[in-house]
Order: sequence, then structure tokens, then C-alpha cells
Amino acid sequence: MAKRYELPDTAWKPIVNLVSLKQKMGRPRRDDQLMFNSILWGLVSGAA
Repeated sequence: MAKRYELPDTAWKPIVNLVSLKQKMGRPRRDDQLMFNSILWGLVSGAA
């Protein structure tokens, strides 16, 4: 069950290819879904 500002797994699957592009350089990403959820939290909650 997703929390208040989290995208559930069923909604994450269709957009994972749009958000998680192949990385060519830099430090490897850890969890794209967690980052996307944090961006949603900032937008929806109005955090400064």
C-alpha cells in the first residue's frame, strides 16, 4: 500500500521507462522510484 505522497507500484510500472533512462556517467543511481516520490512530495505538499 502506498503512503500519502507515494506513487504505487502499479502506477510506477508504465512510467519507469520514461523516468529511468540509461545513465552514461556519474555515480550510479540507487532508487529511481524513491527519487520520483520525493519530487512528488515536494510538489504536492508545497515544501519550500
